[in-house]
Amino acid sequence: MTATGIRAPAAVVVDIEGTVGSIRFVKDVLFPYARSRLRPFILANRARPEVARQLEAIEAETGIADVDGQIAQLERWSDADRKVTSLKALQGLIWAGGYASGELVAHLYADAIAALARWADARLPVFVYSSGSIAAQKLYFAHTPAGDLTPDLAGYFDTTTGAKQDAESYRRIVAAIGRPARDLLFLSDVAAELEAAAAAGFQAVQVRREPPAGGLFEPSIVTLDELPI
Repeated sequence: MTATGIRAPAAVVVDIEGTVGSIRFVKDVLFPYARSRLRPFILANRARPEVARQLEAIEAETGIADVDGQIAQLERWSDADRKVTSLKALQGLIWAGGYASGELVAHLYADAIAALARWADARLPVFVYSSGSIAAQKLYFAHTPAGDLTPDLAGYFDTTTGAKQDAESYRRIVAAIGRPARDLLFLSDVAAELEAAAAAGFQAVQVRREPPAGGLFEPSIVTLDELPI
């Protein structure tokens, strides 16, 4: 045991926003970038299979069949920061273009970059669980100031696994990783997510880089340097 009360885990699961990367980068850079490009991107690419699948999903969920109505719905979801899988998938496709052009470079805290390198050297598996799509997560970690960090990651989970505030989602992650929940450590800035992970048997630690908007959870740390791993 350490000062944080955390045992050395067999694997780590990390959130992105507010945990390893800045919430401001996501809210002030990524979201506006995708929001301003939603309509022209969809109109220009709606025949692409990966775009068409998401439009079909929107129709199935909302009953909206025309593309203008679907785009308007996506814009409403974006403005409300809804964690809708089809929106997240389309945002990821738009961000892919921005990363490829060099317009976008993902933000990672220096201690997160150091922790990922440390855990990779220790062969400690690291997984990501974020409300952003798996494709968007891969893009994020492939385009950082430290270069492509995807080789240091063991896997990814998104909203297709379930809501991040639902304990059942973490039980699915346990099954996917194949290790007992007690041997897994979940890191997030959001108390409700940590409570759900703890209810599923995870060790859970809150990362408090800014005053948490959703309440406090203990144990907590300010940087990943405070972890015993």
